[in-house]
Amino acid sequence: NKHAVNLQPTTLHLPNLLRADYYCHHCHCFHKSTTTNTNKQNNKMKFFFLIATLSSTATAFTTGFAPSVVTKSSTSTTYNYDFALNAEAAAATTNGTDKKKVIILGGDGFCGWPTSLYLSDQGHDVVIVDNLSRRNIDTELGCDSLTPIQSPQVRVQAWKEVSGKDIKFVNLDVAKEYDLLVQLIKDEQPDSIVHFAEQRAAPYSMKNSKCKRYTVDNNVSGSNNLCCAVIDSEVDAHIVHLGTMGVYGYGTSGGEIPEGYIDVILPGGRESNILHPAYPGSVYHATKCLDALLWQFYQKNDSLRITDLHQGIVWGTNTPQTIRDERLVNRFDYDGDYGTVLNRFLMQGAMGVPLTVYGTGGQTRAFIHVTDTARCIEIAINNPPNAGERVEIFNQVAETRRVRDVAELVAKQTGVEANFLPNPRQEAAENELDVSNRKFCSLGLDPITLDEELFNEVTEIVNKYKHRCDPTKILPASFWNKKRAEECATLDPTSVKIKA
Repeated sequence: NKHAVNLQPTTLHLPNLLRADYYCHHCHCFHKSTTTNTNKQNNKMKFFFLIATLSSTATAFTTGFAPSVVTKSSTSTTYNYDFALNAEAAAATTNGTDKKKVIILGGDGFCGWPTSLYLSDQGHDVVIVDNLSRRNIDTELGCDSLTPIQSPQVRVQAWKEVSGKDIKFVNLDVAKEYDLLVQLIKDEQPDSIVHFAEQRAAPYSMKNSKCKRYTVDNNVSGSNNLCCAVIDSEVDAHIVHLGTMGVYGYGTSGGEIPEGYIDVILPGGRESNILHPAYPGSVYHATKCLDALLWQFYQKNDSLRITDLHQGIVWGTNTPQTIRDERLVNRFDYDGDYGTVLNRFLMQGAMGVPLTVYGTGGQTRAFIHVTDTARCIEIAINNPPNAGERVEIFNQVAETRRVRDVAELVAKQTGVEANFLPNPRQEAAENELDVSNRKFCSLGLDPITLDEELFNEVTEIVNKYKHRCDPTKILPASFWNKKRAEECATLDPTSVKIKA
């Protein structure tokens, strides 16, 4: 009654379960319930809209829903709509779903590669730009991806064979080869440019002075070059940047973390809505905060259209596109520098290695599956801000979990105990984290949450390639400061043993 909507669930077909989702305009989010196959015939969604709102919402509903019956009530000026929800179309909005030319900077990486395939699979014209720096860091660290990733040339050829679609690959350094970047944008005339081309690991950014300086030089220069190149090319390209939840800090907002902007009361009682204060926890996170300031400046000064996505910790490996051919497999990092926490736990559990929990494990973090990363990117490019509008910011997360609780889930599934290690990071031992993700939910995202069946998929990958694992790379090898290094001095990388 509070929502003034008469709702019955519409089914989305998922394995072993029917998910019933509906969008509520009262709280601006999708609500979820479950139903069994026996209720399949009764699964419908009924919305009642006043005529006054019909014209403004008609486009959105023809895009996101397939109307089956439209009738007029005999007792009021209200229309009764029966809809069959289309899961893919629900992600589209009134901003349009035209297929776009998309340049993906950093398209060879952990998030960039599956996103490139997903966008191509959706019909977009994709150009990957990458200088292969992440592969060079593999060589520097002496630690390869657990999965045997192929060269970019082999990857795009394999995609052509399985999909019939072309992806162009361009080897270019965004932070150093400015003139080539400008010319590429002029030649390709992209609708959107997705920016993944940054050094993405907080531990690596804290490893030593060389890594700190490289992270700043590469990330900040690359972002500044991108803005300048869009201006100099005179191409009205929408920039979509993959940021991080770490720009907010953890537990510093005193409540729910909003999406980018926060309401404040200035001296004199003046109300304002400003960019959320930055509170980075590493050099990597600091570069993302500097990026945010660059986006704000270039939007204000040059009316660039920019979307900044503050993403949680990514887990998972394969997507519906990467599993179509072994040559398309995504990279899987398990080491202490680049392995994300859940992927590290799943790898360790599958190999019988005690789970490496840092400190008390009381850190609460936001998580998102790599498949949802790709879906969110498409939602963002389909919903660009208009020229002159401030930077659009989304919190790109599915859920928040405490690290020790995640370890407990994996330990329960694998039978491997958790090993609480001295924390190599300078961070609070415990924190709360409440994050708003209403924008993506309102645009049709039904996020994947931590699930044991999906854990199994990652475990299968680990078991298949565990012969490629170097156990000496599992323990942390980067420390935030001298005190942390001293506390972790007893950690012995050679002590880690993998069960046969």
